[in-house]
Amino acid sequence: MKKIILTKLEEIERREKVRIVFACESGSRAWGFASQDSDWDVRFLYIRPVEWYLAIDICGKRDVIELPLEDDLDINGWDLRKALRLYWKSNPPLLEWLDSPMIYLEQGIVPDRLRALRKTFFSPQSSWYHYLNMAKRNYREYLQGDVVWLKKYLYVLRPLLAVRWLERGLGPVPTPFQTLVDTVLEGQEIQEAIANLLMEKMQGKELARGPRIPTLSHFLEAEFARHEEAPGPSSLDKPTMEPLNDLFREALAE
Repeated sequence: MKKIILTKLEEIERREKVRIVFACESGSRAWGFASQDSDWDVRFLYIRPVEWYLAIDICGKRDVIELPLEDDLDINGWDLRKALRLYWKSNPPLLEWLDSPMIYLEQGIVPDRLRALRKTFFSPQSSWYHYLNMAKRNYREYLQGDVVWLKKYLYVLRPLLAVRWLERGLGPVPTPFQTLVDTVLEGQEIQEAIANLLMEKMQGKELARGPRIPTLSHFLEAEFARHEEAPGPSSLDKPTMEPLNDLFREALAE
């Protein structure tokens, strides 16, 4: 599959006349709870020739490349200028991509420089609201009632554990789900319930609709109730964009 993905990325570079500087796996495969039929979610950053950016209509130009879903392969990417603007806002998905355990391609100065700037631009507040809202949305849509979408427990648990990570001041949220479980989750019963669900999903068992799992549901409800009472992290002054402007210019020169 990696060969197929790299071939697709090479085709994108030729067709779009871009240079891909970073590509990784995101979603369930990067988080560590993919089933045998999970999609491959490839995300990449790319840069265009200098002339493309030196245009009066640049604000109207499309700054993403998206391929249609084909054979369980979902590929899309962001222009580097767009990515750097989002990085300045401490965009959690972008921070996760850079921490992905499944890297397909890295070239040039961009990936390592972004990682080196992570502490400068990381905002606990932005990440806290991102993960908590993600958890609430998935819980509301998939885990209400006596019969629920079982695999969606994982898609609520992961962002809630990410919030716990942030509450403890541990820095940017790690991509692997198991790191979160091992670091911020206490209690044998809840850990065993998660381990059983993970095992079923990764073994390819059907995890569609089924009876709610009381241990997991009670944990989620308690966490949401706790967050109703506890305020999120206070906002910090945003750093200057200049380090990212410098990186963008150096990447263009490169």
